[in-house]
Amino acid sequence: MQLFKIPESVLVVVHTRQRGVLLLERADQPGFWQSVTGSRDTPEEPLLHTARREVLEETGLSGGDDQWGDWNLSNVYEIYPVWRQRYAPGVTHNTEHVFGLCLPERLAPTLNPREHLAWRWLDWREAADLCFSPSNAEAILMLPRFAPA
Repeated sequence: MQLFKIPESVLVVVHTRQRGVLLLERADQPGFWQSVTGSRDTPEEPLLHTARREVLEETGLSGGDDQWGDWNLSNVYEIYPVWRQRYAPGVTHNTEHVFGLCLPERLAPTLNPREHLAWRWLDWREAADLCFSPSNAEAILMLPRFAPA
C-alpha cells in the first residue's frame, strides 16, 4: 500500500522581532529557497501541531506557546508537477495554512539533510525576493502586519 501525502499543509515563517526571516534551501531542488513547510500526517492532526512538528523536524528549533501565531491565512495552489507523484492520483491542488514563529534572535538551525542543504537569515524583503514560491513570498511580505517591530 502506497502512502500519499495529504494535500493540506502548513507554511511557517520563522522570524525575529527585527523582521529577520529564516530560509532553507531544498535538497531535492537546489537553488529553491523557502520557509518551513510540511503536510499533515493525518487528516485529524491539528494544524498548529503540524507546524510545530515540521519546524522541529526541519530545523531542530521550537518555541513557547507565546512565540507562535496562526496568521489565519490559507492559500490554495496547484502542486508543482515535479512533486505531484507524492499525492494520490488526480490530486492537483494543496491548501496551505500560514503560521509564524517569532524567535528572540537569529538562531542557527540544525538541518535535516534529506530535506535541506543550507540556511540563511535575511531581512524580510530580501527573503521574499529569494523565495521560489509565490505564496511563501506573499506571506513573508505580510510579516509587518502579523509581527509588528
